[in-house]
Amino acid sequence: MPESGVQDLLVIGGGVNGCGIARDAAGRGLSVTLAEQGDLAGATSSASTKLIHGGLRYLEYREFRLVRESLHEREVLLRVAPHIIWPLRFVLPHHAGLRPWPMLRLGLFLYDHLGGRRILPPTRSLDLRHDPAGAPLRPEFRRGFEYSDCWVEDARLVVLNARDAADRGATVLTRTRCLAARREAGLWRATLRDEASGATCELRARVLVNAAGAWVSRVASDVAGVPAPARVRLVKGSHIVTRRLFGHDRCYTFQNADGRVCFAIPYEEDFTLIGTTDEDFSGDPAAPAISPAETAYLCQAVSAYFRQPVTVSDVVWSYAGIRPLYDDGASDAQAATRDYVLALDQQNTGEAPLLSIFGGKITTYRRLAEAALARLAPFFPGMGAPWTATTALPGGDFPWDGAAALADTLRGNYPFLSPPQARRLVRRYGTRAAAMLGDARREADLGLQFGAGLSAREVEWQMREEWARGPADILWRRTKLGLRIDAAGQAALADWMARARSVAGRAAE
Repeated sequence: MPESGVQDLLVIGGGVNGCGIARDAAGRGLSVTLAEQGDLAGATSSASTKLIHGGLRYLEYREFRLVRESLHEREVLLRVAPHIIWPLRFVLPHHAGLRPWPMLRLGLFLYDHLGGRRILPPTRSLDLRHDPAGAPLRPEFRRGFEYSDCWVEDARLVVLNARDAADRGATVLTRTRCLAARREAGLWRATLRDEASGATCELRARVLVNAAGAWVSRVASDVAGVPAPARVRLVKGSHIVTRRLFGHDRCYTFQNADGRVCFAIPYEEDFTLIGTTDEDFSGDPAAPAISPAETAYLCQAVSAYFRQPVTVSDVVWSYAGIRPLYDDGASDAQAATRDYVLALDQQNTGEAPLLSIFGGKITTYRRLAEAALARLAPFFPGMGAPWTATTALPGGDFPWDGAAALADTLRGNYPFLSPPQARRLVRRYGTRAAAMLGDARREADLGLQFGAGLSAREVEWQMREEWARGPADILWRRTKLGLRIDAAGQAALADWMARARSVAGRAAE
């Protein structure tokens, strides 16, 4: 826990928006503490469809500013984080009973030209009777388009923003709840509690940033004692994962009869990710779960296109997340805006401000952070200029198309790695993979093996450098190795991490 002192910013929330703001602010010379009640990316930010995309369907809702900003951000983020972000090609079959062919072509023309595309290839038409992408599809789907977007390892994006914020001087506190914050003598006085030990401390900050996601309204009212400045609409999005459904590396965008779209995306080499749903949600945002009806919906949505139907028995894993959208009054959850709203509360001059973040999407988190700091600029006249558009995230300091070459270099320096192992490590750590492997000269030097290439040395790195505390932090957020490591391996991991925490706790006494 930090010692009592005055920080420029206290950021509540360790999702992508909170960590993005903390990183940007720390890089501009502000003192920052970030408090997250659970694990980094422990809620919405690890439950996305894993896409950096413009949002093709948002064009139908005339969200042109959001789409333009998102399209531009694809290549910005691809350049600064090429280890965790890479290009994808999406196949959009034409469904004769749904949107007309000319409408799809017009939408994709706008998609190609709104965002200043430089790296990603443009849209092209497909004859699905002859293109390999048509082979898994039903024979009635004869025509289609292929367009570009990007993949992102969403939870790693959050962790790397936090890591860079800490490297630039920010204090990042996980498993730390902000119990109360009150304005006092032009500052915020906040009480923080370490959820593991129960220890509390007080911290003073010039500005309170409420980036609590699904809890944004509760933090405003219950923690800061301020009426929520806007309404948040909680929308559940659920996904299923099956064994790999097709052999090529392209993705599918399927139109559904209810107006939604559904993606089928190659996932972790041996699987297919299918999603998402859009349902209004009123339960506990800490414990969302996919419903049987959602699972059936997703299976039916893709089975309308694939020759081989997808059934519930094909599902090997599923997850659900709560999107805290700004409530714009849309009648349907799928039509609610994905844009962000920044609400600044300062009733009187000299009063400590509260900035609350509503909505947003993972693609635009960096622009949201810039907009947040622009709102706070009057309170920090000496603050530095925007900088994150051209500065790599940790491990991302290599060319956007250089992951394969980096993996070859890693294997050259660590010959005991198999090609899949080297690819996995580069896709998680980029140029920092060598620092994680250290002086290892053989696999045995990495310590205990838990399965799927996960070693004690990698776990220790994630605990020391990336705030991992429990097995789920590693298996389902910082990696997706929970899909591959069996129950015995997971139990061994839990035991090893518990002993490592105990040793670290005794050393700290």
